[in-house]
Amino acid sequence: MANKIYGYVRVSARDQNEDRQLLAMQSYPVPDANIYLDKMSGKDFNRPAYQKLVRRMKPGDLLVIKSIDRLGRNYREIIEQWGILTKDKGLDIQVLDMPLLDTRQCKDLLGTFISDLVLQLLSFVAENERSMIKQRQAEGIAAAKQRGVRFGRPPKEIPARFHELEDLWKRGRVSSREAATELKVSYQTFLRWIRMKQENGLLASGE
Repeated sequence: MANKIYGYVRVSARDQNEDRQLLAMQSYPVPDANIYLDKMSGKDFNRPAYQKLVRRMKPGDLLVIKSIDRLGRNYREIIEQWGILTKDKGLDIQVLDMPLLDTRQCKDLLGTFISDLVLQLLSFVAENERSMIKQRQAEGIAAAKQRGVRFGRPPKEIPARFHELEDLWKRGRVSSREAATELKVSYQTFLRWIRMKQENGLLASGE
């Protein structure tokens, strides 16, 4: 039976576009029926499509990926998974963005050494780049907070009728859910406004 070609595509979120990777697979070419797609994080390899793909592939089959970070994002796990695929399962792998990462080429000792060295270097660079991006994001958020920038949805304004309904609630005339219904908010929001008022003193309407 002839060896088969498979492609793996991954994007980190459902709203991200996988078209660039799919076009690369089709141009290789990888048969459409042999392209597996996951729309989830690459933090580990517990991904439905990836696991199904690995179970389907047989020794001598070729796995094509666009770039090494599509396989995963954890440096150590990528190295470990590469060994499982190539040594334990006997598969070949080609990384389209890095021609040196093609296990079909130079299967002698030197070729394997060069391929493993390039893999480790690229995996380290990819993980280090992600760490730097996270660090810059954290620093940017911290700097913005120091400037008074507030993140998340703006707090809902307290309507004028809140004080009237709060008084009725205190006297047991209405429940928190009934008061919230009158104000067209959730009862959790109504109770949060009461807690804010207790913590900060009398809260002017609209603040």
